[in-house]
Amino acid sequence: MDHLALPPAMIEAPTALADWVIVLPLVLALLGAALLLMLRQIRHVPALIAGLVVIAIIACEVALLQRIAVEGPLSMTMGKWLPPFGISFTADIFGAAFALAAAFVTLIVIIYAEGERGPDELGDGFHALVLLLLAGVTGAFLTGDLFNLYVWFEVMLIASFGLIVTGGRPLQLDGAVKYGFLNFLATTLFLLSLGLLYGLLGTLNMADIIGKATSANPAALTGIAALLLLAFGMKAAAFPLNAWLPASYHTPPAVISALFAGLLTKVGVYALLRALVQLLPASRDLLEPVLLLVAIVTLLIAPLGAIAETNLRRAIGFLVIGGIGAVLAGIALSTQTGVAGAALYVFHAILTMTALYLVAGLIERRTGQRDTRLMGGLYAASTPLSVLFLVLVLATAGVPPFLGFWPKLLLLDAGVQQAQAGNWADGVLVLALLANAVLTLIAGSRLWAHIFWRSGVEGASEHEIVTLHQPGARDQWLGLGASVLLTALIVLVGLWPNLLFEGARTGAADLVDPSRYIAAVGLAEATP
Repeated sequence: MDHLALPPAMIEAPTALADWVIVLPLVLALLGAALLLMLRQIRHVPALIAGLVVIAIIACEVALLQRIAVEGPLSMTMGKWLPPFGISFTADIFGAAFALAAAFVTLIVIIYAEGERGPDELGDGFHALVLLLLAGVTGAFLTGDLFNLYVWFEVMLIASFGLIVTGGRPLQLDGAVKYGFLNFLATTLFLLSLGLLYGLLGTLNMADIIGKATSANPAALTGIAALLLLAFGMKAAAFPLNAWLPASYHTPPAVISALFAGLLTKVGVYALLRALVQLLPASRDLLEPVLLLVAIVTLLIAPLGAIAETNLRRAIGFLVIGGIGAVLAGIALSTQTGVAGAALYVFHAILTMTALYLVAGLIERRTGQRDTRLMGGLYAASTPLSVLFLVLVLATAGVPPFLGFWPKLLLLDAGVQQAQAGNWADGVLVLALLANAVLTLIAGSRLWAHIFWRSGVEGASEHEIVTLHQPGARDQWLGLGASVLLTALIVLVGLWPNLLFEGARTGAADLVDPSRYIAAVGLAEATP
């Protein structure tokens, strides 16, 4: 009866200790969140424990990234079931690098928050929710299973909903309703697409999908890909589903806005990058006209919204949306250079958007205002703050030699190559990328001029003195110090980008040609 023997379905060998580094960041974040819920009433202890947990997570992710650089993508399957039946966590260069960047900005946010939070906020569970959010983001970056990605999206949604209502002000509740409704809708669409995809392919393991998608009905698969584009595009705040972001991100405290801007939309575009470029490339080709249109309009509409906006954090929200357009441009181009540019932009945006919101929080504390028309004269009062804001505006616009320049250079290079090959639509995309850089620079410079260079509030006489709040020593060291540290990293990485270029090219090669990714999961025979 040997001919009736079934292939093995269980992993019999014990998992090597070194492989646990893939899931250890998740374990640390979840256990840390649970512990902090119990200790949240003890002053200063939650911040200390949260900081130590995140430092341990960073150490794990550095070790993981080093292993991937040497060995290629790594995978670990849960529950001793062989893939595609067991849920796999599969880390490649992009997933590990984004998880590391997310952990680093979370550490900066925890430090910054200590200068902003008062004794009346003791026991609100802030640090537990931050670690829970980090667990969701890290899980989304490292998972190798689409249903598991849905689970981590739910974890992120729970944590972010708790954070956005922290404080309970009416404005926050209004923002929470807008944020929650659109994201619940996006999650529902994602779950619907997963059901359709499983019905079509019989699997949700990412490596297995790559092999089985080649023999599936292309029309049905393209419909599912379009549904994924809609769901992930909504989470990423791409046009025309972007109105919820500037309507909600300015409502919570600035430190929470910074965390959201650095992490949440980046998971959405990362999921798009993974799903359309690696898993369903044939469907991406059919959807390319839609991707080009969405990318071009997002690139142009977002900075125009920032120029028209007077609320500081709402204006920055539009700049976040403009960055999503740049990532969509790389997905639309889909060449190895374009994908590298898109991924490098995600890494840049995680750092830069977080820093920009943190600095905006410092500005609001100094001026006591959120409306830029009521700000002014801050350059003379705080030159370091004005320099920080200007550097981050230049980085966001993609001005050399800051970090934001390099991903846009790769995207422009990819677009020009495609345009020279006769793809006129890609030529329009190149013009949109250039226009986005100019318009973003105009929007950021306008904000800087109104907040720092103008002597007083709008309509005031030259001799009218602007009342500014003096920060305490603790606020100065923690808030400004954390912002300086993150901005310094953005400048240094921009000046020495060689390591990032190398990682971006390696990661893009693994997305465009996923053979190493499939082999890491143990499904090499599924390679198309």
